[in-house]
This record gives sequence, structure tokens and C-alpha cells, in this order.
Amino acid sequence: MTTPFHVELSPSTWLDLSLLTMLVLVAIAMLRSRHLFAVVMLSGIYSLLSAAFFVSLDAVDVAFTEAAVGAGISTVLMLGGMLLTARREKPKSAGRAPVALAVVLAAGAALIYATIDMPAFGDPNAPANAHVGQAYVEETPNDIAVPNIVTAVLASYRGFDTLGEVMVIFTAGVAVMLLLGAGSVRGGREVSDVEKDESGAA
Repeated sequence: MTTPFHVELSPSTWLDLSLLTMLVLVAIAMLRSRHLFAVVMLSGIYSLLSAAFFVSLDAVDVAFTEAAVGAGISTVLMLGGMLLTARREKPKSAGRAPVALAVVLAAGAALIYATIDMPAFGDPNAPANAHVGQAYVEETPNDIAVPNIVTAVLASYRGFDTLGEVMVIFTAGVAVMLLLGAGSVRGGREVSDVEKDESGAA
């Protein structure tokens, strides 16, 4: 006998809930950790979980980008940045930031409010599936000799947009390399992880 509030969840829903739960737990662990190496590794795990979540949502192209840029390139760059700094975050006195908290709450409320009118995930009558998406499915084989619709959208229909994204990533990578002093004679300054007391003595 089932209760009126009994809801059957599909395996894909359980997978999505599991991934979201792990994302929240990893994010909390990143906020609480003061060891920079652990934070970098947790950020890579967060990116991989995000990529898995995108795959679950059938956004494979976004998942590839997240895995390559988020878990790959970003992790390498942050590890390189750690060579120029201490391994642990400096101790910080406990306090509150009311302005930052208000901004986060306002942004979160706006995002939640914006999702109220969104159609259900996978709804065939949603505008994205009934109009634009259907047009891509029907017209792509005739317009472009590319068998994969996602590839056709990224390389042709959104070719300039994809080129702009590549330029942004390349510019960001060059900027980080310049900030890290890659290839310079001086290199980075030496840092010490020795903890000091309030008087400054090691």
C-alpha cells in the first residue's frame, strides 16, 4: 500500500540528486579547507562532477569543455600558481560580511525566481524543442554536410561564437602565464610555510 505522498524516482533522477549532493559537499569542503593544495584538488573534483552532471543532462559538448578547462587546464594553472605562494591560507579573524551575504541571497533568490516559469526538463512542447531545436534537426542535413547536429551547430551555425570562446580561453591562459612569470629569469619569489605567532617569531 502506497501513501499519497509516495513518489517514484527514476534512476536518472537518483543519479542527478547524487551528483548534486556530492557537488554541495565538495563545495562546503573547499570553503572550510585552509590548505591550498587540497582546495585545488577539490576544485578539480568539483569540475569532474559538474562534467558528469552535464552528461546526465545530455549536454555532452559542455561536459567536454568543463572537463578539459575546469578539471584540466585550470588545475594545472592553479598548481603553477601555488609555486609562487604559501601552501596554507593565512589565518583570518572570524567576522561577517553583511553586504556580501545580502548580494549572495539576492542573486540566489533571483535565480530561483527565474526558474519558476521554465518548462519541465525534456518537455517536447517547450519552445527550445518545438521551434529552434526542431528546425536544427530538420534543416541541418540539408544546410551543412555534417552528420552530427551538435558539431554542425558549434562549428558552423555558432562558428564565430566558438571562435570567440577559444580566443577568450587563449587570452586567459596567456594572462595567467604572464602573471606567473613563466619563462622569466627571475621566476617567482621564495616563500615559506613556517607558521609564525602574533609577535612574528617563527
